[in-house]
Amino acid sequence: MTLDELMSLLRVMQQRNLTPAQERILRQGWEGKTYTHMAQSSEYECDYLKTTGARLWQSISELLEVQISKDNFRSQIEKLELKPHWKVLIEREMFYPPDLKSLEYPSGPVPLNSPFYINRPPIEELAYAEIAKPGCILRIKAPREMGKTSLINRIVDRGAQLGYATINVDFQQVERSILTDLDKFLRWFSKLVSKGLNLTPQLDEYWDEDIGSKLSCTIYFEAYVLQRIKTPVILAFNEINRIFKYAEVAGEFLPLLRSWYERSQQVKCWQNLRLVVVYSTEVYVDLQLHQSPFNIGMPLKLPEFTRSQVQELARRHGLNWKEGTQAKQLMAIVGGHPALVRLALYHFCRQNLTVKQLLENAHTEAGIYRDRLRRKLAILQRNRELTAAFQQLLTADRPLKLPSIFAYELESLGLVKLEGERVRISCELYRRYFQQQLLVKAPSSSPYPREPTDRQSP
Repeated sequence: MTLDELMSLLRVMQQRNLTPAQERILRQGWEGKTYTHMAQSSEYECDYLKTTGARLWQSISELLEVQISKDNFRSQIEKLELKPHWKVLIEREMFYPPDLKSLEYPSGPVPLNSPFYINRPPIEELAYAEIAKPGCILRIKAPREMGKTSLINRIVDRGAQLGYATINVDFQQVERSILTDLDKFLRWFSKLVSKGLNLTPQLDEYWDEDIGSKLSCTIYFEAYVLQRIKTPVILAFNEINRIFKYAEVAGEFLPLLRSWYERSQQVKCWQNLRLVVVYSTEVYVDLQLHQSPFNIGMPLKLPEFTRSQVQELARRHGLNWKEGTQAKQLMAIVGGHPALVRLALYHFCRQNLTVKQLLENAHTEAGIYRDRLRRKLAILQRNRELTAAFQQLLTADRPLKLPSIFAYELESLGLVKLEGERVRISCELYRRYFQQQLLVKAPSSSPYPREPTDRQSP
């Protein structure tokens, strides 16, 4: 058996892709490299590779019914012959046999056990490695529906596998009345974390209005929460950008997170706190550089799917897109946006449509994206200035410079992509739909002047 045959067999039998770390261990282990060498030539810690490798050798041993270790890996595999039914599985690429009865509608986060989650190397492995570091802060940025929550869930799950305590704080669930009062917000936050860690909230014992809410919250975490939880704690903030518009809270809470990160460099108990901050857009709260938590720790920006990743996802849906023509046609309209790609693949399977048939109506009220498009239109129409800014882009033949707050809000909606100080429409689907919806009734003037069109873009 060859190494490539083994890797194909692992994917088939386990019904999931190998992680980048697993592939590195297999390929460099085949060459006889040590874990130390693997770590030196990669972004992974040596201890992480050893732990991952131990699990991998155990999985291979169980699959092949042969005792496999790093030391005997190559010699044992080269002795084995592929069984006939293994050859059939590999040749037919039966990675994820299509089952339309169980085909899940793409709505919300991708479940942990779903075959339709696509890794975007090296994002996942970098995140998993980072949360194992004491006192870390991990920053994940991407527009809406790009897979942030799906990634958070996997980071939290990996932490649970490592024996960590985990808390997922979703700011989309915070009531507006709480976000307008700092003391109320910090008490809500402290109580939520306490209950999530199965601790009895004891805020009144630590809260002291004479020293203020921020210091009371810090003392509560240091003297109570982190003293009673002896394992590392992953504290994940989902859509933290929701608090940006509440200046009183954001202007105090964000520097507080920064101070906790800095405190971990001096106070041992704070090293158990691992912060994961997830947001859709750049912060537009007025913060000094030394106060912001958005210029420290490890930054990760979720990219769109590549064409090969779109083809792989199509294969998991049971579609034969090996040549890449269909993937190219789909991406010409929706780019590599994960939610838009998944919805298209779902309908290809359910309705037996061709790519051409589906995409002809994609930007219309008869298309599969109508609900998503209507939601974005409704958000735009609640803000006339934001709408006017977007209308300028719809008529431009090149990226434009917009006021920062408009650029960030449009990016958060996934409608534009930032290119330095300029922005452009993120995909052809949005351009076609919003040209129909917004330009017919476009206002005669904009709140700010359009840039000359006879200049070339830089």
